[in-house]
Amino acid sequence: MKIYVKNMACESCKIFVKEALEELDIAAIKIDLGEIEVKEELTTTEKKKLNSKIKKAGLELLEKKEGILIEKIRSVIIDYVYNSDEKPVIKFSVLLSEKLNHSYTYLANFFSEIEASTIEQYVISLKVERIKELIILEEHTLSAIAFKLHYSSVSHLSNQFKKATGLTPTHFKNLKEKRRITIQNI
Repeated sequence: MKIYVKNMACESCKIFVKEALEELDIAAIKIDLGEIEVKEELTTTEKKKLNSKIKKAGLELLEKKEGILIEKIRSVIIDYVYNSDEKPVIKFSVLLSEKLNHSYTYLANFFSEIEASTIEQYVISLKVERIKELIILEEHTLSAIAFKLHYSSVSHLSNQFKKATGLTPTHFKNLKEKRRITIQNI
């Protein structure tokens, strides 16, 4: 049986869900972003208990078909932003269509209707958050971050980052450095 989970966007979420399933003695076959596969059909009571436990982490079980498709779209986008280091050989719209077996037009219209945001805006917001994480971790140069997140250039990354945050990536990095110095001086 497959169960779909809303807002499951990172490895920590997977760990949290795994622990909740273990506490409830529910045997999981596979836990992926936005999706859990369990051995046996869950009772309504088990679903309620599981939902209650995972809500503590901002997660929620999905029952409706619409919610499930939205989470599948999000899951593909999250995987694309966080886990694909190499530049894809196909356009993102084609990738999304192939993974979800729907036309991109249908998926884009559906996503916009439900989320009041476009797929492109969602991708950009995730990329900006990922850029912030990578800048804070200080493991990559801006060039490496641009390559990792499939930007055509550092300039493109910087423009999109500034449009979303009001800061350049360099200014964001400098703010982080100033905070660290201030905290160390206390």
